Amino acid sequence: MNRRAKDRQQRGEEIPDYEFVDVADPAPEPNPDAWRSRTTPLAGERAYMADEADDGVRLDRYLAQKSEIAGEALSRTRLQGLIEEGKVLINGRIAKDGKTKVRAGFTITIDVPEAAPAEPMGENIPLNVIYEDDELIVIDKPAGLVVHPASGHETGTLVNALIAHCGESLSGIGGVRRPGIVHRIDKDTTGLLVIAKTDAAHQGLAALFADHGLTLPLEREYRAIVWGVPSRARGTVDAPLGRHATHREKQAVVTPDRGRNAVTHWELQERFLGKEGAPAAALLTCRLETGRTHQIRVHLAHIAHPLLGDPFYGTGFRTKAANLTEPARDALNMLGRQALHAARLGFEHPVTGEWMEFESEPPEDMQKLLAALRG
Repeated sequence: MNRRAKDRQQRGEEIPDYEFVDVADPAPEPNPDAWRSRTTPLAGERAYMADEADDGVRLDRYLAQKSEIAGEALSRTRLQGLIEEGKVLINGRIAKDGKTKVRAGFTITIDVPEAAPAEPMGENIPLNVIYEDDELIVIDKPAGLVVHPASGHETGTLVNALIAHCGESLSGIGGVRRPGIVHRIDKDTTGLLVIAKTDAAHQGLAALFADHGLTLPLEREYRAIVWGVPSRARGTVDAPLGRHATHREKQAVVTPDRGRNAVTHWELQERFLGKEGAPAAALLTCRLETGRTHQIRVHLAHIAHPLLGDPFYGTGFRTKAANLTEPARDALNMLGRQALHAARLGFEHPVTGEWMEFESEPPEDMQKLLAALRG
């Protein structure tokens, strides 16, 4: 959890479970070749002698350059943390600030400690592991599982489960043995997630997800069952999102000056008729160009096609259930959540460069709803 999230949690504010989150500053490097060859740094001391070319360079930038040359996955954020912890010396004296200017002839020493024990504690929670290697793990998340500990969800999360599952294979992301979360899906949304196990993989995946597939290879698809049938075969929702003016736990479409740009592409896959033979619902495929909180849910509600079962953004459509057949109404009641599933995930492996692609069928509750709607 970053410092801003910790501050919010201490104030008692709810930290939402994001569909996708932007990576915190400083932004990762956009070129995958810059981090693909890096390794997770080993514990121990490194010493450097600054030369004329280094004169006037900021300390944190100087150390980042040295780490890159050494092929170590030490991010600027991690280096700044080590400076704050007194782990960096200049001419034998503790460096006070990453903004300190390096001068030619300075001896800079950095001591990278052993990775700290995992926070929080691991818990033996079953996981549906789709793929795993030394660098990353891909899981198919069930409904009801929160991704990251937060206020009200300190235990029983995906992070707790991953810490127990991965054990010593977690190499110490940011100096702590923990999984590297680079994207999330809501508690009651199901489907595919990739998580880093090492610093090198974390930096690479962070670059991919911060780029949102605009210049780097990343593909994400969702299956969404929505109220009504769109009049077109496909479309794009380009509408900025921000916190709702009165319901602080919700997101809303806002003016550009109040929110962040958000783009969702959708395509109609299947139409479903109601008990009177009129269009009642539809199955869409959604592709994300950005990754904002509740993005798909808010955008589909914005075009008057909210998700079936959505307790936040589909409440105004509850009466539409009367138009469904009785089996479909029963299946919707059994679902008890938003009908949204992360069905496809494709990306270049952050260390090997190999193209990875995974697909997941909607879980049984969504399958039953689809079958009832088709029936």
